[in-house]
Amino acid sequence: MAAPTTYSRFIRFLQEDLAISAASIAIALRHRELDPGPLSMILWQYGLVTLEQLDQIYDWLEQA
Repeated sequence: MAAPTTYSRFIRFLQEDLAISAASIAIALRHRELDPGPLSMILWQYGLVTLEQLDQIYDWLEQA
């Protein structure tokens, strides 16, 4: 993700559209520091999003 605005829109999408808690996002961001990778995959690997939500995330990222 290029611009901070895209990043903040992505975080807002996760919280508002997918109802992912700020705590879940914070957990994923902490894990991302130790094991860098796409935030979407980290959320999925730790069971913080479903496969359906992961599909929605990728759809959103394609349009962003």
